[in-house]
Amino acid sequence: MQNWMIYGANGYSGRLIAAEALRLGLRPVLAGRGAAVEELGAELGLPVRRFDLGDGAATLAALTDMELVLNCAGPFSRTAAAMMAACLQVKAHYLDITGEFPVFEHARSLHATAVEKGIVLCPGVGFDVIPTDCLAVALKRALPDATSLTLGFDTSSSLSPGTTKTVIENLHEGGKIRRGGELVTVPNAWRVRKINFGFGSKWAMTLPWGDISTAYASTGIPNIKVYVAVPRKTARLSRWTDWARGIYRQAWLQRFLLRWVDKHVQGPDAEQRAMLRTAVWGKVRNAEGVTRNARVETASVYALTVYGAVAMVRWLKEHEVAGGYYTPAMLAGPELVERLPGSSEIRIV
Repeated sequence: MQNWMIYGANGYSGRLIAAEALRLGLRPVLAGRGAAVEELGAELGLPVRRFDLGDGAATLAALTDMELVLNCAGPFSRTAAAMMAACLQVKAHYLDITGEFPVFEHARSLHATAVEKGIVLCPGVGFDVIPTDCLAVALKRALPDATSLTLGFDTSSSLSPGTTKTVIENLHEGGKIRRGGELVTVPNAWRVRKINFGFGSKWAMTLPWGDISTAYASTGIPNIKVYVAVPRKTARLSRWTDWARGIYRQAWLQRFLLRWVDKHVQGPDAEQRAMLRTAVWGKVRNAEGVTRNARVETASVYALTVYGAVAMVRWLKEHEVAGGYYTPAMLAGPELVERLPGSSEIRIV
């Protein structure tokens, strides 16, 4: 595989991934909608293609000679479906760095078509959801008859503009869990508890993380919930504001908040990315009450996203893989996270 593209290369994560790919001798085509991607291409000495996913003909023309596309343009609720459709048409593998469970659900619904076309659909090749997906598969191997899975992570990293916009766009949706194999809507901060992620016990709340889709696909465990470590006050506030979910649906408020993000949110700088660590934890239980716990430590959220995305591009360049929908651990195994810079081994108790 020679020709591959980063779409949304001029965004926060896209820029970091492009620079890391180039450092490792990979030379992607950089793509996006605006002039900023041309400036990045000139800076890195990489070819550029400008097109808008809203223009189907232009998108197909831009992808016609591509063998793989890494989509870094969030919110992915706006970009993933169109890019997946184009990749299926031109027969190019599709990767992205989303954590949005509807994107995973949509990709999984395209499995049969991807098998027929012989291409891989593997969204979520960043922090969302490589470490949690790898833990889920490792725990399933440790307790094959598990009926429930709980995952969680502890990070002090600030959010990038794209991630912040995703959070804002989904405030009105409430929480989500997997129960009996089905996605179920629950209040924001539906459950609040203390968890020892590896750095000591901390308060955490449930959130609608991508693993309610991906971990179900990779393990078949029917009951799944995911926690994030937060101050107890934050969890209480999240639960208290659940009544206002309808307000966040208002188009004028969404526009105001998204403009505020464009002006004020920048994401962590290089020094912060190098210093911050992330702890990930998981637990499975079977019908008899037998449990297994697992932990892994990783680099910062955005550093891991860079390492993970580039690692998955290289994986597909070096391996022949049957077409279909995959999660990262389904594609490269639960050891994937252990191979990424800054990661520990997965420890199962």
